[in-house]
Amino acid sequence: MSAPPLPDELQVEVTGSCNLRCRMCLVRYRPPLDRGEGSLSFARFREIVDALPGLHTLTLQGLGEPLLAPDLFRMIAHAAARGIRTGFNTNATLLTRAAAARLVEAGLDWLCVSLDGATPATYEGIREGARFARVERNVRGLVRVMRECAATRPALSIVFVAMRRNVPELPDVVRLAAAWGVPVVRVQGLSHSFSDTDPAGAYREIRAFAAAEALWQRPDRAGEAAFAGAARLAGELGVTLRLPPLAAPAVSRAPGTPGCDWPWRSAYVRHDGRVQPCCMLMGGDRGIVGDAAREGFAAVWRGEAYEAFRAKLTGATPPDVCAGCSMYRGVF
Repeated sequence: MSAPPLPDELQVEVTGSCNLRCRMCLVRYRPPLDRGEGSLSFARFREIVDALPGLHTLTLQGLGEPLLAPDLFRMIAHAAARGIRTGFNTNATLLTRAAAARLVEAGLDWLCVSLDGATPATYEGIREGARFARVERNVRGLVRVMRECAATRPALSIVFVAMRRNVPELPDVVRLAAAWGVPVVRVQGLSHSFSDTDPAGAYREIRAFAAAEALWQRPDRAGEAAFAGAARLAGELGVTLRLPPLAAPAVSRAPGTPGCDWPWRSAYVRHDGRVQPCCMLMGGDRGIVGDAAREGFAAVWRGEAYEAFRAKLTGATPPDVCAGCSMYRGVF
């Protein structure tokens, strides 16, 4: 089996460092990374991106907060100069007016702001270290900067990670988006169950959190009611709302058809240069298919480890790290 053509879209973790300790993120359960040592250099970024002449979409995020990456604005400007659509998710705590202006100037195409609650208590209880009032101020500030510049980019959206503890506030998050001038709300489930890991091992805490909080593990009426209420309100306020399925859909696929197409169309490059098939896995010891810093991205993409991973995805039993993935299950 030959490798697919080099991808035209890519996700790059520009930093593994973060200023928050969110309950659903692996960063919370690992030692903190230094901003300098835990970030991708501009030189390495250029090596990876410039080796892909057909690249048209680039996502600059991973487990860390992109606005902590020392070379973020240079990376955005370099991609924009090549005509590559570029964006990322941010917790917005560092999205000052100056940073907002630099993002607009650099040519960022989209920006997703993480907001997992409509009240300070809920939001700050999930995203430890954040302050709700600061996030509101920063998002409103970005909207003002864009209006002052008559800028149509970046396209803005709020991303809400739906969990049992926060899903009743989803309709009010839609209301906040309209008030803040953000036209889109994207709802997603927790990314992984970590069912492939040792229940008593290094992933035990985040595995237990997912078991308790993932709506798709045990759909209930609270989730259904919140989704329905958010959809009604979005229609009234003119907010575009994206909702995931609350339960895994019944999907049949022909033999030899992959259960997930990500490893054929994209890849995830960590800040240290190691490559994984996607960002959903979390953890540097899971699903590593090569090292772009040592081998070059093209060699990794066409390498035996990547091909073996793709081959297993076309079978009845996926790789262990895919079995608990909410995207593989169709509920992300």
